[in-house]
Amino acid sequence: MKKTLLATAIVGALGASAAAQAATVYDQDGTRLDIYGRIAMGIAGGGPEFDSKDREIDNGAEFVDVASRLGLRMSQQVTSDLSAFGHVEWRFQGDENKTDGGFNELRQSYIGLRSSQYGTVVGGNFDSFYSQFVSKPFDVYIDQGLQFAGQRKQSRGDSIGYYTPDLDGFTAFLQLKHYSERGLNETGPRLDTDGNVVGTSEEGSVVAAQGGVRYAEGPVTVALGFVEDVQRADANHRGNGRGNGEILVGLIGSYAIDDQWSVRLGYEGRENNSDLNRTTRGSDNGFDKFGVGTTYTTGPWAFNADYYRINRDGINAQGNENDNSNAWSAGAYYKVSSNFDVFAEVADGDAPSIRRDETTLSDLTDSVYWLTGARYHF
Repeated sequence: MKKTLLATAIVGALGASAAAQAATVYDQDGTRLDIYGRIAMGIAGGGPEFDSKDREIDNGAEFVDVASRLGLRMSQQVTSDLSAFGHVEWRFQGDENKTDGGFNELRQSYIGLRSSQYGTVVGGNFDSFYSQFVSKPFDVYIDQGLQFAGQRKQSRGDSIGYYTPDLDGFTAFLQLKHYSERGLNETGPRLDTDGNVVGTSEEGSVVAAQGGVRYAEGPVTVALGFVEDVQRADANHRGNGRGNGEILVGLIGSYAIDDQWSVRLGYEGRENNSDLNRTTRGSDNGFDKFGVGTTYTTGPWAFNADYYRINRDGINAQGNENDNSNAWSAGAYYKVSSNFDVFAEVADGDAPSIRRDETTLSDLTDSVYWLTGARYHF
């Protein structure tokens, strides 16, 4: 009960529940169609002072779109235990500089079958199961702040997955992402600046697996998962999370102290690939990440705070050892009404710099990114 009440409070305070705001367009004879979305606008500033080629950039304030979107959810009851479902969601840019672009991303598009007895099968373009079941407790920020693997990690397109029903608090999951080379010639691999294979290749088709198990009962949630973090790219999401060819593992959990306050703790690590040459600022090869965070809600307010220690392995392109870093983030959110909320977030990813003499990684206030704005949900 504690966990349920706290989750409800957090979702309500953040205004993040599209399902709660969704409008039912059709619901008859077991077939249902819902439409939902949000319009989100804000002002952002700060962040890195140099780009990936170490050129100084302007990080001043500007008006921005904050992940506005429109989506449809579909379902049909096949039997008393089995239902079929579909989901499609688009992003659009509400910024005045992007009005000619319209919808700019098909964020999710998948179909599946769900059985209370046998579990759920999903196929298509969807958030990674590792993100949904393992790193989810830390994925509490509207924009920046999550340092563990996120929604794109070896996912989003050409994927199929299965997860079990709740088995006395336990849920197991497995997902496969297929990287096809159909239509490419075999003149040899070409790498981008991150070391990802693009264009032509001789590597052949590759399937990246991820899986694990989550336990969620009462105030406790804990999950152990892995991702086969292949070093591949596709046409839309260059690498789907910066794989380095090694196995990524994570052990992440949360605990609801009471109906308002929860804490979270996590570890994520990946072995170093000595054959991989990383030249881009902030790119990680091998690493160990340790995270701790908390969420507190009171009435219409919610607050987040997180800290990460990131230990990096290997040598960078300049022949120096990769820097370790401290990353932190915080956010405050106020629910004006059931459909409207305002927010403010700050984050410092504290990424390593190739200009070691110009960056002090121990300075926790260096190049802080900030974002404030409002969202209307429908």
